[in-house]
Amino acid sequence: MLNSIKEQEREELHKAIWNIANDLRGSVDGWDFKQYVLGFMFYRYISENITNYINADEHAAGNLSFDYALLSDVEAEQIRADMVKTKGFFILPSQLFVNVRKMAKTNPDLNEMLEKAFKAIESSAQGSDSERNFKGLFDDIDVNSNKLGTTVARRNEKLIKLLDSIGDMKLGNYKDNTIDAFGDAYEFLMGMYASNAGKSGGEYFTPQEVSELLTRLTIVDKTEVNKVYDPACGSGSLLLKFAKILGRENVRQGFFGQEINLTTYNLCRINMFLHDIDYDHFYIANEDTLTKPQHWDYEPFEAIVSNPPYSTKWEGSDNPLLINDTRFSPAGILAPKSYADMAFIMHSLSWLATNGVAAIVCFPGIFYRGGAEQKIRKYLIENNYIDCIIQLPSNLFFGTSIATCIMVLKKSKFSDDVLFIDASTECVKVTNNNKLTQDNIENIVRIFTERKDIDYTAKVVKNSVIAENDFNLSVSTYVEKEDTREKIDINELNKQIDEIVAREEVLRAEIKKIIAEIK
Repeated sequence: MLNSIKEQEREELHKAIWNIANDLRGSVDGWDFKQYVLGFMFYRYISENITNYINADEHAAGNLSFDYALLSDVEAEQIRADMVKTKGFFILPSQLFVNVRKMAKTNPDLNEMLEKAFKAIESSAQGSDSERNFKGLFDDIDVNSNKLGTTVARRNEKLIKLLDSIGDMKLGNYKDNTIDAFGDAYEFLMGMYASNAGKSGGEYFTPQEVSELLTRLTIVDKTEVNKVYDPACGSGSLLLKFAKILGRENVRQGFFGQEINLTTYNLCRINMFLHDIDYDHFYIANEDTLTKPQHWDYEPFEAIVSNPPYSTKWEGSDNPLLINDTRFSPAGILAPKSYADMAFIMHSLSWLATNGVAAIVCFPGIFYRGGAEQKIRKYLIENNYIDCIIQLPSNLFFGTSIATCIMVLKKSKFSDDVLFIDASTECVKVTNNNKLTQDNIENIVRIFTERKDIDYTAKVVKNSVIAENDFNLSVSTYVEKEDTREKIDINELNKQIDEIVAREEVLRAEIKKIIAEIK
């Protein structure tokens, strides 16, 4: 029953987004369109969030007819300071989504009104503890862009359609939906514009199912964690899986992440708010994680999850300071300038708590290439930091068909070995992509937890054996593939051939006899 409700909610959401896409088709390209849809969803959400909060307070006090949306701006100003302190932001009644939408069709200055509202929301947090989490949040939503129309009137037509379409979406209570409405909308949008997204965004979106798998790998036998961290957090989908699975109150000290892409960084902060993560419970930074990490004062982290960019370039040996950086120096060598993958792994390991677990999606090349990467693998194995390597199916991610892997790191292991899991068949095919089902996820986590040899699926390998294999960490090196070819009994085959030859001889004799009789 729950699955049918889930699919119905998802179908309605996808249909609504598709209709908006048709309305804007030809004027706004896919990547920009994503910003407008998600930005207006966020605007609606925080408007409803603050309204519901204030209304609930008044209703509890006995004022059952109270509605903040009907209050005058002058009256509302009295609670500004309290709201900024409590919620981290403030919105005047006249600037609420519902009221702006109500007046949109008769307002020739709609674009200016929206721009003013967005700036007012951002500036309401200025000088407060929440400033860093609100600053620049609406930067990517340009209501005066020529992409919306060449005249103000045409732009406003598009803005009215956006307001109406987003306003009509059945999003309900974001916390209670059986689907992750915002995350699902983001994934659907990425799917609609996958080819463009992979190029324009410089990111590979992590499907929700892969996010769940990574999260579950880091919280085995845990009901809470202190802090979660993602060094390449994108839109925050990996971090937010902890809130979904454990409950946001069970991530005690909050959610931390860093993202180099400004647009995606803004989406991540928006995503945090949309999942009701309070402004003082997350710290997302916009900088290059490898050269300018922003969370020195908050590490170590009990849970680290990440899907860093594959084979991206970085400064590496060109920056003489990096070899002395405490994150990279223990290995005695830096990741190659053309492949920063191992740099992200070393960074994550450095900031991992003693009792923590890190689960990182990896490009398979780093497991068998020589040079600096082999030396870093040697360091990781000799210090017993690698707990498990999992081979994932191909075609799981938007933007790439590569069969990626997951590396699980631990600083406190009880055995000097590595578990290798071949999960390449743990999926179902959906259109052109593969997808992890709930059963697939549960099965992989079960194999990970039980940690024992399973024919053609899992193998526990001593670190000394890995050393003998030049520190090769490819799953295929240790887990034998099952031979599914049909087994042929040669003796039986020869017997059958002899019988066929004998029958042929009989047939030839009979044919010759018939021909002789005819002549």
